[in-house]
Amino acid sequence: MKLLVYGAGVCGSLFAARLHEAGHDVSLLARGERLASLRRHGVQLAEGDSPAVRRVPVPVVEHPAGAYDLTAVVVRAHQVDAVLESLAGLDGDVLFLHNWAAGAEPLGAAIGHERVLLGFPTLGGTMDGDIVRHRATTFLTSRVPMPIGEPDGRTTPRLERIVREFRTAGIRARTEPRMDAWLRTHAAFEVPLGQAAHAAGGPAALAGDPDAVRGMLHLIRQNLATMPTPPVPRAFAALRTLPEGLLVALLRRFLRSPTAAYSGLSDTSPATAAELARQAEQMRAHTKAP
Repeated sequence: MKLLVYGAGVCGSLFAARLHEAGHDVSLLARGERLASLRRHGVQLAEGDSPAVRRVPVPVVEHPAGAYDLTAVVVRAHQVDAVLESLAGLDGDVLFLHNWAAGAEPLGAAIGHERVLLGFPTLGGTMDGDIVRHRATTFLTSRVPMPIGEPDGRTTPRLERIVREFRTAGIRARTEPRMDAWLRTHAAFEVPLGQAAHAAGGPAALAGDPDAVRGMLHLIRQNLATMPTPPVPRAFAALRTLPEGLLVALLRRFLRSPTAAYSGLSDTSPATAAELARQAEQMRAHTKAP
């Protein structure tokens, strides 16, 4: 299977590097300074704060070249519209791996509904200049399997083939029949969390402000209550029923953890704010009356 990873940020770089090292025919699409760095050094990886940097010579392209069996789009939510224009002229299936709460309809309307698959990358890390810093467990064997699904919930041969290919590369992919609801649930949780961390200056700073964490929890509960479908996974329903004090303590503990440190919560750039705003807009368009 010939693959194109569209987007060379943290997740796209980790994803492409893992596929390349497993022997897959994969190219990584990048632009500007990121493209120049990847051409000079390859994908540069480091575990945590280690000074040791490993270089993976993933083939890189500035524009899609030739036909691909699968294009994995790994960009921010507010960048998707621009990407759709270039994807419309390509052949092959397209797997959208990013935060997205608007459903498959606008994606399929732009590139063809039959081409769209939805998913979410569970690889994580942070950018240190041109170096991707990650936890070893999130790069090789993420504790949380990467969900992938058909928009209509079917388990199709192409879905099974893609999951199988990713697993052969050591990426813990799995089929998710309710992928749209999964993404909406994730947004209901992630948007208040991300906006609060962004406003505080990072997850550790947010953990030090219990009142801000409590306010964030209230927004998460409100989002879950106004979702058009039950949360997926079902465990997220516990955020509406467990005692507030317990949840605040658990959230503060998570915000101080290495998992939070090597996640998007540590990115307080304007691009993060723009992505969170786009997701919030998408959620407002798909909420039910409380």
